[in-house]
Amino acid sequence: MALLPYPLARTLLFTLDAESAHDLTLDTLARLQGTPLRHGWQQARVADPVEIAGLRFPNRVGLAAGLDKNARCIDAFAAMGFGFVEVGTVTPRAQPGNPRPRMFRLPRAEALINRLGFNNDGLDAFLDNVRRSRVRQVRDALVLGLNIGKNAATPIERATDDYLAGLDGVYPHADYVTVNISSPNTANLRQLQSDEALAGLLGALAARRSELQARHGRRVPLFVKIAPDLVQEQIDVIAATLQRHGMDGVVATNTTLARDAVQGLPHGQEAGGLSGRPVFEASNRVIRQLRTALGPQFPIVGVGGVLSGADAAAKLQAGADLVQIYTGLIYKGPALVPQAARAVAAAARDRA
Repeated sequence: MALLPYPLARTLLFTLDAESAHDLTLDTLARLQGTPLRHGWQQARVADPVEIAGLRFPNRVGLAAGLDKNARCIDAFAAMGFGFVEVGTVTPRAQPGNPRPRMFRLPRAEALINRLGFNNDGLDAFLDNVRRSRVRQVRDALVLGLNIGKNAATPIERATDDYLAGLDGVYPHADYVTVNISSPNTANLRQLQSDEALAGLLGALAARRSELQARHGRRVPLFVKIAPDLVQEQIDVIAATLQRHGMDGVVATNTTLARDAVQGLPHGQEAGGLSGRPVFEASNRVIRQLRTALGPQFPIVGVGGVLSGADAAAKLQAGADLVQIYTGLIYKGPALVPQAARAVAAAARDRA
């Protein structure tokens, strides 16, 4: 993949089923990221430094969680020009996820549907990969987010135990931690976005963070990732709960369960979370509502449907401070990263 122009590489990858292409791409990146062949995708990073949540981001465009669940390719993605990279979601114990097939392309909609189900190698393997990352050894080279979730086998009433175990493990290695309570592919997970459940979870995480801060001598920001399928009343409750429990940011949004935009398309009715172009407007709506509810200073990471520089700029115009890419990278390739970073830098200047 690395030695081919991306449009050609995409043509070849799209002859495979979506998950096989995904696995092949990550395997290739993992093998080549420490070799001269990384120059096949390496590109200069757009300089647009900004301080958000007490962290200095080299630019405002990052990789969204979900693409590199096991943190195998941190160096490879850093070389694409991202200002920050978020890896995971990791669960305390390894788990296979849902049965295959569980990942589907919808090219006419520039979209994906996945029902992967937090498939990952577990916390220990994840942290081994984070430790091996070369870019992590260079001061201020990259902001790294580590995204944590619960195991499918853990009852929802015990979910907090898994999140606390995840926080304990990733805390020494993360620049920030994202609490994923919005994947549609783990049974009952989105119940954690409700008022009482969210307050209980975030209260427990805030208390544990205070303990870890004292132990490690550093305060790691906590972000919470939410769904696009929320109404105004739910968003208002989430916003108030985030602030009450001292969270440092919100990631808006995860994938959607809505199918209006893909009616009649092949695979359009597959179960799972829909990402890419169809979630763009829903994500922006949630960002706008969050900004109103949270006020001007609370950090918001905008993600969902970014396939161009204009899309990335629209996230800032909706109220986001930072932008993440996932599905757009699959359809547009690494060139999207500097394109988005330049557009976001311009939008930030206009907003100022």
